[in-house]
Amino acid sequence: MWDKEVIMMIVRGIGETLYMTLTSTFLGYLLGMPLGILLTVTDRGGIRPNAAVYKVIDALSNIFRSIPFLILLILIQPMTKAIVGKSYGSTAMIVPLTVAAAPYIARMVESSLKEVDYGVIEAALSMGASTWTIVYKVLLTEARTSLIINATIATGTILGYSAMAGCVGAGGLGDIAIRYGYYRYQADIMVVTVIILVLLVQILQGIGMMLSRRLDRRRA
Repeated sequence: MWDKEVIMMIVRGIGETLYMTLTSTFLGYLLGMPLGILLTVTDRGGIRPNAAVYKVIDALSNIFRSIPFLILLILIQPMTKAIVGKSYGSTAMIVPLTVAAAPYIARMVESSLKEVDYGVIEAALSMGASTWTIVYKVLLTEARTSLIINATIATGTILGYSAMAGCVGAGGLGDIAIRYGYYRYQADIMVVTVIILVLLVQILQGIGMMLSRRLDRRRA
């Protein structure tokens, strides 16, 4: 059962899972980070309150976060096919994973930035700092530990989404677990893929927590 071919299939599955997870996390932050910053800046009590902008981003974030991932994946298949040329495979799954990740990341970024002591922001405002300067040198700098911790959580969540995408031929460990562990009743392969997924989450979480501790000013 566990011949070279099966082992290589598992190794490829790990590679595809990491490829989908890390790429989607990166793209999710490219979209979600600016949205999270806008939510923080334009909120009531923010440095540039704007109710209209906040309500639009807030509503869109809530709508997309409310849609279960598998349903979202099916809903945006036409967009996935238009972008990638197909709606299956590890590369195609990056599109729905990114769409699902972006609003989730935006909320986590907003949460991290709102933890910053407003006194620090007021000090920067009193010195005539621009909005961009406050965002870059105050908010993002002061919240970096929380941002890294939340990025670690987001990565683990996206990894779980990538496993669920195996239901529609996404590739990766989730696809292997479903095709062999579920449809072919090969429980040993199912167990191994689950163990590897758990280990991957633990490794990613360990890396994230190590970085957050090193960058935590309170420990300096």
